[in-house]
Amino acid sequence: MTTMRYVGPAVLVGLIVGGTAAFSAGQLAPAPAKPAATARAAAPAAAKAPVKQRLPGYSADRNAYFGDLHVHTQLSFDAYIFNVRRSPDDAYRFAKGEAIGHAQGYDIRLAGGPLDFVAVTDHAEYIGAIREAADPKSPLSKLPVTEGLFSPEPAAIRAAFTRVVTAFRDNTLPKEFSSPEIVSKSWNEIQDAAARHNQPGRFTTFVGYEFTSAPDGRNLHRNVIFRGSKVVGAPYSANMSRDPEDLWKAMDGWRSKGIEALAIPHNSNGSDGLMFDSVRLNGQPLDRAYADLRNRNEPLVEISQIKGTSETHPSLSPNDEWANFEIMESYIGTDKAITKFQGGYVRKALEDGILLRQTKGYNPFKFGFISSSDTHNAAPGSVEEPNYFSKTGRNDGAPELRGSTPPKGAKTWEGTDPSTAGGRFQSWGASGLAGVWAEENSREAIYAAMRRKETFATSGPRIKVRFFAGYDFPADVMARTDAVRQAYAHGVPMGGDLLPSKGRAPKFLLWAVRDPSSGYLQRAQIVKGWVENGVAKERVFDVACADGGKVDASGRCPANGAGVDLKTCQPDRFKGDVQLSTAWTDPTFNPKQRAFYYVRVLENPSCRWSTWDALRNGTPPNPKLAPTVMERAWSSPIWFEPQA
Repeated sequence: MTTMRYVGPAVLVGLIVGGTAAFSAGQLAPAPAKPAATARAAAPAAAKAPVKQRLPGYSADRNAYFGDLHVHTQLSFDAYIFNVRRSPDDAYRFAKGEAIGHAQGYDIRLAGGPLDFVAVTDHAEYIGAIREAADPKSPLSKLPVTEGLFSPEPAAIRAAFTRVVTAFRDNTLPKEFSSPEIVSKSWNEIQDAAARHNQPGRFTTFVGYEFTSAPDGRNLHRNVIFRGSKVVGAPYSANMSRDPEDLWKAMDGWRSKGIEALAIPHNSNGSDGLMFDSVRLNGQPLDRAYADLRNRNEPLVEISQIKGTSETHPSLSPNDEWANFEIMESYIGTDKAITKFQGGYVRKALEDGILLRQTKGYNPFKFGFISSSDTHNAAPGSVEEPNYFSKTGRNDGAPELRGSTPPKGAKTWEGTDPSTAGGRFQSWGASGLAGVWAEENSREAIYAAMRRKETFATSGPRIKVRFFAGYDFPADVMARTDAVRQAYAHGVPMGGDLLPSKGRAPKFLLWAVRDPSSGYLQRAQIVKGWVENGVAKERVFDVACADGGKVDASGRCPANGAGVDLKTCQPDRFKGDVQLSTAWTDPTFNPKQRAFYYVRVLENPSCRWSTWDALRNGTPPNPKLAPTVMERAWSSPIWFEPQA
């Protein structure tokens, strides 16, 4: 006999999964009602961009689509060095569910089904050059810097990689590596692959690239995503300027010529405080012009990926029990320790942003959230814990290389230092995916969702999250069949601004639905940041509990007792919920205080990728690594603006 858990009206699951059930594929439906006067949606001009035609699956109440906006192929210098030979075409085939070959010699394939959208984002710096250097007939193959790059030995490859990366950071690579002919060939290859695989209504591709700035090794990387097929003749790279302001100015120039794009910073955790610094890179103070320039060009931030999660750090959020999630505390590509966490994590940046808005009148850190993988295997979405094959080809494509199993075929960790096995790859996490709420699966609709910040992030599972705020929702809104329609009509979705309404406290609506291929949901939280007496503060509220639990006086859900059998990696099947939803009012709301709110949803514990590796290898898990993770999802924030 099968036991079923009651999870609320089935129609609400339909609403969160794919828009309103009443509108099936191909049916016409009106657009969502305009937000109420007290709600201001982000980037209204972009949000109102017309969709030329309604595709199969169109929903006026918007569908959840999942994708990966951070994907590297053989055109990236570091991927090619580590024996990755898969192309942009291969990346799109993988995203659509096909199998491709891994640099380590085995086949790889998504277990969770195809993605909805993908951008190939190869490094603009020296794009395609290492592939060219592998050709014995190429002049690049004769240069001393290429010696050892194509050795069959991983140690020799790593040494050559370090030499190339050092030259890249010092801007001392020979000029032949930036040949316009090589750049043009590679850039055309990226555009052609995107055009071949774009299938409106089924699968969306975006032309993109990575701007890879790392002054003194401090990460300032961005992915640049173009709205359509109209793109620049060549990427603006960090070889031209390592200052992101110059990239943004270049993007303004493109926009004046009808070329629309946005940039998404990533791995702020590896910036050593530089990504969201209190001064500009040139040392000048922040000002309104800087904030406007940044907001115009960077509406989103990548909050989690394989190289760690950048939501917050335990030292910045000591009262957040879940802050220590897949933290990476070293510079990107080295073991050099990070020393400055403020300026490197997103939640603190949001707090600094509203404090600047309060004291200076501008906010340069007003981001929506996504996650993506940063795969260098041409494998978008390859962030499934049981199906994880790491990030950089031959360098970490086997469990022993990433420190999850004992070295040299040993069956125990005895006589080995588990803390050094696999190096920095130990701290890499199997994360993440980008989520958007869009009317249809097309470039126009998904890009518009990114512009208005109606986006969410996950650590890998396809958890669906919706979040609204407003004052005049119907009293029975959570039970209505048109709940989402009412939420749009009377409130503002994630990514927007909520304006004051006669001192009233707003109501927040949230829904979260589990990924059927992943764990059950344990709790939903709302993270609040606000300004009080000139100081930015934060608090995490549990707002919806699984298994019938109620939030206690401490503001926490009771522990639901969900566990994992580490001998089999079988999680508890009878704890947790399929869906969590609630209408919540902030008990600490003050209409005079500027604030932001975002949702964080946590799954029950499940085996981490390193434990899965050990289980399949028949060896104990690395005792220095966390045996389990609590997968999660984050909504983009809603900002409360006490002044219009």
